[in-house]
Order: sequence, then C-alpha cells, then structure tokens
Amino acid sequence: MTKEEKRRIQLTGGATYTVSLPIKWAREAGVKQGDELSLIQRRDKSLVLTPVKEKEEQIRCAELVHLESESFEGNFRYLIAHYLVGYDVIKLLSPGGFEAETRKRIKMEVRKRLIGMEVVGESSKEMVLKSFLKYEDFTLRAAMHSMAEIILAMQEDAISAIVNSDNNRAKDVIERDNEIDRFYLLIVRQLKAVITDPELAKKMGESRPRDSLGYRIIVKNMERIGDHIESIAKNSMRMSSPVGLESIKDAGTRTRTLFTKTLTAVYNRDIVQANEAITDANILIDMVESVNERILTGEGSATDKICAFSIIESLGKIAKYCEDIAEIAINLGIDEPWESEF
Repeated sequence: MTKEEKRRIQLTGGATYTVSLPIKWAREAGVKQGDELSLIQRRDKSLVLTPVKEKEEQIRCAELVHLESESFEGNFRYLIAHYLVGYDVIKLLSPGGFEAETRKRIKMEVRKRLIGMEVVGESSKEMVLKSFLKYEDFTLRAAMHSMAEIILAMQEDAISAIVNSDNNRAKDVIERDNEIDRFYLLIVRQLKAVITDPELAKKMGESRPRDSLGYRIIVKNMERIGDHIESIAKNSMRMSSPVGLESIKDAGTRTRTLFTKTLTAVYNRDIVQANEAITDANILIDMVESVNERILTGEGSATDKICAFSIIESLGKIAKYCEDIAEIAINLGIDEPWESEF
C-alpha cells in the first residue's frame, strides 16, 4: 500500500515556490543533488514527477522457467504475460534442457504471435527473447488502424468465399486470424505502458490514462469480431450449396459499413456518429433474427441450413460488438469536469 506523505510549500526569494522531496523516494529513484526532474501537468491539475534518465535506454529483463509439468500452451501463456507487462528481454530457462521440437515451436509461436519479439540467443538450457518494438514508431492508433484494416479485409474475403464457394480463400481468412491476435496482444502491451509511463503516453498521443480501459475493451471486442469472421470462413467450407446467399451478402455489407462507422466514431471521439452506429447495430441485429427464421424454414439440406444459420448469427454478433464499441466511443468523447473550459 502506498503511504501518503504531505509537504508544506515554502516561498523562496519572494517569487519561487519550493517543496522538499521524500528522501525514501529520492533514494529508490536514484535522485541526487543536481539531477533533473520532469514535471508533467495533468488535466486534473496534479503533477507527475519523473527522474530524467540518461539517453541510455533502461532494459527491463525477466527470467522464466519452462516447466516440464505444464503443457506447451500453459508455458507460452506465462511468456505472453511477461510480454504484455512490458519486459524488453525475457530469458526462458529449462533446467533439463529444451527438446529440439520444443525449441522449434517456441521460435515459431513467438514470430507468429508476439509482434516485435525475436529470439536473439540460445543454448541447450536457455533461450533469450528480445523486444525490438519502439512504441513511438508504432502508436496505439496506428496499431488499432492496422488491426481494423485486417478485420475488414478478412470479412470481405469470408463473404466472397461463400458467394464463390472458394475454400482456398476461406482457408486464407482462417490463417489471418492469427494477425488479429498478434495486434491484440501488442495493443494490450501498449496500453499497459501508457498507464505506467505518462511521458510515453504523451509521445503516443494518448494523454488521458483513463481512456486506456476503454481502448482495452474496444480491442478485445475487435479480437472477438476476428474470431467470428474466422467462424464464418469455417462454416463456408462446410456448405455444399449456399443457403440464404442474398441475405448473407446483405448482412455482410451492412456489418462492414457498421464496423467502419463505429471505428471512425472512436478515432474522432464523435458521440453523434457513435449514437447513430448503435441505432444501426440494433436494426441489423433485428434483421439477422428475421433472416434466420427464413433460412430454417426455407429449402436446403440440414447441414447447409445450420452453416448458414451460424454465419448469420456471427454477423449478428459482430453487430453487437460494434454496438459495445460505439458505447465506449461515447464515453471517450465526453470530457471530464476538469477538462471542460468555462
């Protein structure tokens, strides 16, 4: 628990206010006489004091033991957790030594799932992973934009795969879902960094820490949208003959338009457009329910009907996630009391 300390402001030289620093904090932060402090004024009138570091970048390292008692996915989840927290270097240790297949799979999964992380060193019992990601070069908004572009392209191809009975295109959509997961993990890592480092947040154009929770929920919903698009592609491969094709095409077009509108409202903090997106989402959800009834009572094999039903259901879920994102966009677009100008 953080202990509150109070300091009385002193007037020095008749024109300068001074305040003493807690000696315990100064020692822990490595602050000494003559050092500089960075002062950042926040919108709520509070000040964030940060010691000005030398240009040499601080490297955050961690060691992680690869447990033989855990499955590969179990161990990899621990690695992902260290990545999300923001470690720059992670040493994977295996007391009994890594098996060749395990080592190969770790390298493959790191490249596939963790943006910016590379294996830079290894021995029989150790693998060293390093992050080469610079947040300033790839901002939060840029990462979200890239993630959104992939989602839109996947959704277009998933519907096209149904219309043209193109299994190869459907397989490509399924594989691209990994890209969505990569960007999701990257953005969560960025958001954690924004919360803990106000100076970095400013460089990334995210000067309001309270927005981080909203963005965290938004990108989780975007990741779930990617999962439903993957499901649409899988169901398209199970259909022998498309059922309810025109309804699927119409709902697909509407969801793409809705998703684009919703994200634009987020980027622009446009509460009016966000409200419109919520209305559009509810109309689309109602439409999906009526389409499903027609599919189930129409012609076609039981398997094709079930697949078409699942596809329409996924499009309805996407609309629901867009509605949730739009609600957060409204929250992001409202200034807090101390942000308003009178």
